[in-house]
Amino acid sequence: MKFTELTLSGAYKIEPKLFNDERGFFSIIYSEKEFNDLSLNNYWPQINNSYTLKKGTLRGLHFQYPPYSQTKLVRVFKGAIFDVIVDLRKSSPTYSQYYSHILTEKNRTILYVPEGFAHGFITIESNTEIIYCASSKYKPKHEGTLIWNDPTININWPLEPQLMSNKDRSGKSLENL
Repeated sequence: MKFTELTLSGAYKIEPKLFNDERGFFSIIYSEKEFNDLSLNNYWPQINNSYTLKKGTLRGLHFQYPPYSQTKLVRVFKGAIFDVIVDLRKSSPTYSQYYSHILTEKNRTILYVPEGFAHGFITIESNTEIIYCASSKYKPKHEGTLIWNDPTININWPLEPQLMSNKDRSGKSLENL
């Protein structure tokens, strides 16, 4: 696995090595040792599966407040997303900055999202499915939603959202979190 630290402190892009032969390929998408070597979270008590029917569907930007903050490990298994993370850690040198990356079934890239980040995506293909690991269980009373179009953050989304939940439509600005 190749780990590349991103411009946002503590976040990583992970590229699994593929072992190809006439049958197809094999890859490792998680290695406790490699995560430990980088002092990354390696505890995943919840694994989530998200399936989105239509291109242009926006989900997020979600996070959980302490003490239930979540580290996430995100991977697309079918389709493609424009994935976004926003650093919400006020003590961080990259506070309020965002990082975006296109995750697809073809590039097999994995995004490591540390605690204290909001996470969301817009589907850039219909019938997209992702799986993501979370370092703590979902707690609805501790969930927050950062508004997807906050002018302070100014995310450069690749397309205008066509569909989103009421929760995502009514997220809070960074200033009001």
